[in-house]
Amino acid sequence: MPSHTICLLNDSFPPVIGGVSNAVMNYALNIEKNYGHAIVVTPEVENADDSVYPFPVLRYPSVDTRKLVGYVAGVPFSPDIAYKVQQNYVDLLHLHCPMASAILAWQLRESMNVPLVLTWHTKFDIDIRNVLRGRLLQEGAIKALLQNVNACDEVWTVSRGASDNLRSLGYEGSTIVMENGVDLPRGAVTEDKIREVTGGYDLPDNTPVFLFVGRMMWYKGLRIIIDALAKLKESGSDFRMVFVGGGGDEKEVREYVTESGLDPYVTYTGPIHDREALRAWYSRADLFLFPSTFDTNGLVVREAAACSTASVLIKDSCAAEDVADGRNGFLIEENADSMAEKLKELCKNPAVMKQVGGNAQNELYISWEDAVKKATERYEIVLDKFKSGEYRRKHRPMNEFVRSQGELMGILGDFKGLHDDIVRDIRDQRQVISDRLFAEEELFMERIHALRDDIQDTIETSYGDLFR
Repeated sequence: MPSHTICLLNDSFPPVIGGVSNAVMNYALNIEKNYGHAIVVTPEVENADDSVYPFPVLRYPSVDTRKLVGYVAGVPFSPDIAYKVQQNYVDLLHLHCPMASAILAWQLRESMNVPLVLTWHTKFDIDIRNVLRGRLLQEGAIKALLQNVNACDEVWTVSRGASDNLRSLGYEGSTIVMENGVDLPRGAVTEDKIREVTGGYDLPDNTPVFLFVGRMMWYKGLRIIIDALAKLKESGSDFRMVFVGGGGDEKEVREYVTESGLDPYVTYTGPIHDREALRAWYSRADLFLFPSTFDTNGLVVREAAACSTASVLIKDSCAAEDVADGRNGFLIEENADSMAEKLKELCKNPAVMKQVGGNAQNELYISWEDAVKKATERYEIVLDKFKSGEYRRKHRPMNEFVRSQGELMGILGDFKGLHDDIVRDIRDQRQVISDRLFAEEELFMERIHALRDDIQDTIETSYGDLFR
């Protein structure tokens, strides 16, 4: 397979923790290791240490919106980033978020003339509706989001349900399912590691342990879990519940647990960044509870499966794709009564939980190595289609705005490159270079003034329509 340089763009990357952030990191690691070179482009975030990665991480200015949506919001008009990406001779842009990163991806594609692939990871429209108040604002933002999707040459989704979600928003193009992998190895950790990580918590032997891992947000189905556990307690069943993670609703979740009389049964670990420690929790648990209809793939379900832990999922949810009830997982209706009945039944049958967990490991687990191998094979098809002209440029509102922004970034990138050349040669060719710089600056300013007028006109006629 030919070696390529792939530029991965996303609105989040470690130290910001999340499923999409984790996906981008694993794409980059596997591409760099096996298929060529990777570059990650992402917003700046406090305390980021990118020196630990074997690939470059290029960060552009951002605004901290983690309290609202769990990640920072990038300010995507960055000439410096454009120049740095261009210097790496990128073959393909792979976008993982159709928001701020998409605008930067548009500009890079326009200036570099390379194909742009988008992976639709999650129900981004839910984040929009949680943040924006008012139907017109929400509709305008979703319209803008769809324009970002339509601008891409090829659209991938992480599950069939993710494709359905995208089409429910009005997308009419084709999609390809490209599943994410799991960066945990197949198999449970040692008993010594389990004791090291979980030994300080109230987890009695022979008592079922239930686990949730993820952002502590109500839309993850946390109310169903808490209400089900309250019913389980009333039935006389003994158990322990462990919540791993944090998030915007954590305070309210803890308060609701207290109101439900579940404090003696519930443990909170906070976010766990150490993957081996997380494996220990998956290995210690008897069941993974994930009654979310928000998630489009549910990587945590496959992480649990890697450690032979079965999941309790909502029937027909995206997370439940490929799960057969009682075979490699357990399916319930989207309510607390259904979960409570399932947990009550399983508490009496620990052997069933163990057997189904083993089946989950054999049937649901997919490694990142396998997932990225499949993706890189598809990259080759995308590159061939792009070179043959098969991807036709469709007319879109904002198309001229995007073209202008792309050209502007290209100009600024070229000018920065010119400046670097001057610095290297200035000792020997002072006067020659000075004359060259003066002439280029005049041309540069003429082009900038023309583009400024162009951008202003297109924003007024096209961009402003999004929120009217």
